[in-house]
Amino acid sequence: MKIKSIKTIWALSLTAVFALSCSENEYLEEINPNAITTDVFWESSTQFDAALTTVYGATQFQSISGGDLQFEMMLGDEAGTESWYAPFAYRNLTYTDGASQIANKWSQLYIGIYRANQVINNLATADTSVFAEGERETIEAQAKFLRAFFYFQVAHTFGGGVIKLDAIESAEDLPGTFSTIDEITNSIIIPDLEYARENLPQTWDDSNIARVTWGSATSLLGKVYLYDEDWTTAASLFKSVIDSGIYSLTADINDNFRHENEFNSESIFEVAYNAEISPASGGAAVDDNSFETGAEASTLATAVGQLNYGGYNTVLPTYFLHELFVNDEVDPSNPVNDDNLQSKRMGGSVVPSNGDGLYYNVEPGSKGWAYGQSTYAKKHANWYHLEFEDGNSRSGINFRHIRYADVLLMYAEALLNSGGSVDEAIDYIDIIRARAGVITLRQYLNENGNTFPQLHVSKQVNGTQPMVPATAATVLTHLQRVERPLELCFEGHRYKDLVRWGIVQEVYNDLRAEEIWREENFEAIEDQAPLFIRERIRPDFLFSSQNYTPAVHNYFPIPAAEVQTNDGL
Repeated sequence: MKIKSIKTIWALSLTAVFALSCSENEYLEEINPNAITTDVFWESSTQFDAALTTVYGATQFQSISGGDLQFEMMLGDEAGTESWYAPFAYRNLTYTDGASQIANKWSQLYIGIYRANQVINNLATADTSVFAEGERETIEAQAKFLRAFFYFQVAHTFGGGVIKLDAIESAEDLPGTFSTIDEITNSIIIPDLEYARENLPQTWDDSNIARVTWGSATSLLGKVYLYDEDWTTAASLFKSVIDSGIYSLTADINDNFRHENEFNSESIFEVAYNAEISPASGGAAVDDNSFETGAEASTLATAVGQLNYGGYNTVLPTYFLHELFVNDEVDPSNPVNDDNLQSKRMGGSVVPSNGDGLYYNVEPGSKGWAYGQSTYAKKHANWYHLEFEDGNSRSGINFRHIRYADVLLMYAEALLNSGGSVDEAIDYIDIIRARAGVITLRQYLNENGNTFPQLHVSKQVNGTQPMVPATAATVLTHLQRVERPLELCFEGHRYKDLVRWGIVQEVYNDLRAEEIWREENFEAIEDQAPLFIRERIRPDFLFSSQNYTPAVHNYFPIPAAEVQTNDGL
């Protein structure tokens, strides 16, 4: 499997459904030697591996790893948007079960599940003699990891889902009843990941570097237990990844958000994209099938890139995220900073008008930065090597679903919740802070009588930040409200984090109160440090703070079309 070319054979998936409806017509029972059908497939390890590639291909769908993630970014505290953009309904929590993005997310995840089921089911009846030793188990382990990943996304996006363990071959196979998160987790996700852990290699050679590994399965399984609040089991799994010595933080955090140095030492589960394959295809057309040729590209760069440089800036960092990066003070003694005034992770994630370095090959602030915008997103955009984003919304920047920094933070969280060592949790948080070039928690504690500042509290609004002792509770709050949004913003984790912690309403209320203060004091703060906001205050949390209802908004609704066509729902 080449790093930047995950090609799919969607015709195989269609054949199983279409062939059944035609079986009564004798003239159609003859095998077309020029077509791939289930009658001539599943006969060699090469064919099984080709089918497995279609499962990997499903991870490229825009709702899973690409530009349509912008809608989910609106749900948390990291991003806002403007009223003329489609994600506005998600920022305000006024979306409905008829929304196309919700339907696409459900559909694309279940396409991935269907393709994984095809591989797994056919392996069960395959002639074992066609496989080399261990080859069959390795193919099955990859398919089961990917099925577990798709089901994890279904469960924690929709609050549950329909369990399907067989490949769908007719319309009668489509209906199914709704299963809870716990049911999906215990019956599919955990068993699949345990099998994957036991049968996946720790590493692959360079020609197979895009494939999932033991570390992918172990990290995702730890995340499953973390979400289930089984802190001890989660901590043990994360620690095994840490102690394996396979992974390490990249020296430059920006290596995790560019098309250069992909599948690096920090990568644990990464989805490949390519901007060069099928250059005439639009970025959204990632799937190769009988109707179109896949672009293999991502549209995410267009969603986050600034309007003046060929993007649409539908994803606008919130004032909270901007000030959080400002509060993340640079450690002048840390050589990683290269004399930057702002932290390395700020420079790779967002760009204010006074940002360090060039942005799309010009000085930041030379275009834009008006009408309420204080900063623009940089993470996932091509600002570092292009002057404009691609006109066909094509980007070759890979999407990292799990990277080592996330594992370190999840391990620290599990420690803090399980009664483990607070000092050890701080040590792992500080590994990440040191890489970012900012003052570590240990430095704050040593210089401030064993206390550290609550960095998520707005200095602009409140004047000061309370100093607190390092307890399990205060360090956990720091991890939730500071470290995870700073390190992992726009990487698909934030709203799921807020939901599982049960702090969505608290966060919305806090940030709406800050918006109100800024609105009331705008004359004094307009175009002033630290945010340099011009013309108006963007009301990102005006409606979401009023509309949020946990039972309604913690998870997406099942798509209306699915409910209408599935009697089991």
